[in-house]
Amino acid sequence: MKTLTLLRHAKSGWDDPVARDFDRPLNAKGRKAAEVVGRHLKGLELGFDHIVASPARRVVETIAEVAAGYGAAIDPAWDKRLYLASAVTLLDVARETPRDADRLLMIGHNPGLEDFVLMLMAGGDPTLVAAAEAKYPTATVAELTFAVDHWADVAAAAGTLTRFIRPRDLDPALGPGEE
Repeated sequence: MKTLTLLRHAKSGWDDPVARDFDRPLNAKGRKAAEVVGRHLKGLELGFDHIVASPARRVVETIAEVAAGYGAAIDPAWDKRLYLASAVTLLDVARETPRDADRLLMIGHNPGLEDFVLMLMAGGDPTLVAAAEAKYPTATVAELTFAVDHWADVAAAAGTLTRFIRPRDLDPALGPGEE
């Protein structure tokens, strides 16, 4: 059994005058949401054998805030392929995960992460599936399990969605339109 957890970076600051999208930082709401998600992951006692993340600034800052909430360092392998990656690229990266890792965390961007979840899902709790199909908000965590022994065998329409955690589910003030 392999477990794939996907985390979309937290809300970034579109009004920040940066020259490149890659350098866009989190805004205050994003920092708060990431920390809240980190505390929730700690409460669930989730751990990861392997972590891969986009090196974009908003992902780096998301990881720092999640780690603050979690109470432990998160030390990913930085992979430029995750920056604005397609679902197919994300699948390629997941399939490269070391065989001895059972729990993989990937941290990146939309629309790739949302497309990736939709591509991998074969089912799960109908409420979670409906939420994932509707929208993959910033700082949201999706978890899928696969009945495989090797990451190389992870395939489309083979995963069961076991968690879909949006920041607004943890703190209503982190919902849409709230600042």
